[in-house]
Amino acid sequence: MAISRPYPTQPGAVRGPAGPADGPAPRHAPWWQRPRVRHGALAALLALSGLVILGLVREQTGTEGFLVGLGLAALPVPLLVAAFRWLDRAAPGPWRNLVFSFAWGAGAAALMAIVANSFATRWIAAETADPSRADTLGATVIAPVVEESVKAAAVLLVFLFRRRDFTTLLDGVVTAGVTATGFAFTENILYLGTAFGTDRLTGGSGVSSVTAATFFVRVVMSPFAHPLFTVLTGIGFGAAALATGRWRPVRFLFPLGGLLLAMGMHALWNVSSTLGEYGFFAVYAAIMVPSFGLLTWLVVWTRQRGLRTVREELPAYVRAGWLTPAQPYALGSMRARRVALRYARGHGGRTAARAVAQYGAYATSLAFLRHRGRRGRAGTDFTAREHELLRELWRRRDTARPALEHAARVTAPPVPPRWVYGAYGLPAGAYEGYGAYGRYGVYPGHPASGPNPYAYRP
Repeated sequence: MAISRPYPTQPGAVRGPAGPADGPAPRHAPWWQRPRVRHGALAALLALSGLVILGLVREQTGTEGFLVGLGLAALPVPLLVAAFRWLDRAAPGPWRNLVFSFAWGAGAAALMAIVANSFATRWIAAETADPSRADTLGATVIAPVVEESVKAAAVLLVFLFRRRDFTTLLDGVVTAGVTATGFAFTENILYLGTAFGTDRLTGGSGVSSVTAATFFVRVVMSPFAHPLFTVLTGIGFGAAALATGRWRPVRFLFPLGGLLLAMGMHALWNVSSTLGEYGFFAVYAAIMVPSFGLLTWLVVWTRQRGLRTVREELPAYVRAGWLTPAQPYALGSMRARRVALRYARGHGGRTAARAVAQYGAYATSLAFLRHRGRRGRAGTDFTAREHELLRELWRRRDTARPALEHAARVTAPPVPPRWVYGAYGLPAGAYEGYGAYGRYGVYPGHPASGPNPYAYRP
């Protein structure tokens, strides 16, 4: 797929958004359809649901138990959010999506879950006249279905209304994981606060207390439990975003399948507590830990595949004059990106480092956009989105270019063996390096570099 045309001969000459002189002024939307009004209403609803659920939790645990539970439940949250942000650092999504996801999980999802679970458990107890059976069914059947459904709602909303930011498996993983982190945060407040209240009544203290045992199981051993379940739903939505060709008509089955898997694993996790003294540890060791390892490998592999896409797609923009020959290589390596950030921070401070990070994110989005276009998955706004990303890159070129050129020089591989020449069809002695970086010229100043037909010409 060729780069969209028409392009001006000078890359920096891309026109900006149309102004008043370019056509009639747009009609003003009604006040209730304006973005600020919609965003403000959503924020108010999420804040209200958060206050209500926290009030319900405080009512059940007491003020002192609530504060203890809040402090202990907050401990794993920064680590989990940072882990999901790390997975997505090649092309990080907007922070507002993460804030929405966490707020939905901690507020709206937790509120809906506690109301629905309580209602269903009371109804089962009334129908069966067996409260203990109702509690068991509520924990092993009702809770997994309700909780995974309300958490999946956040992923669905981002998928529908932030479609531009939801294009890969990693987008689904990060959205689902952060939502589940928020949900687990509120749930942990309830469990830890209740455990603290129990210890106050029974006089328990120290490592043998109910609070210590609850903290060990929920925060130390399994802080990833809720994220692990909901990530399966996120992978389903990510697969739906990638579906093309014959899979497009049935792509709604991917999120449904992921949701059912999440419910099943959640139910198995809850059932483990009823399997005797060692049932929990058996399920934890035999199923949960391997599943966590497998999903971790999958998302890391997906990120590496994304970096390969960057190296393969960006050289087209080198030929068009938008990028320098070194940039596809530097932007396709997380090590090179780290070197570029350090260089920018050392020479221009935090502002320069932020510009380089943004440059990398926009370049990655551009590579993914072109990749989707070549596979027939680009939307009708492909050209507009491509121009928008190129403008963002051009605005940061003066800061990012020297940092990325430095990173390419520092991290460039040594001269490859002679079999590489054959792989690229190069004559003997015409070294051009590895991959996309090599195919479109070595970095400026390399001793082996000769005339480069794709050299950057401002």
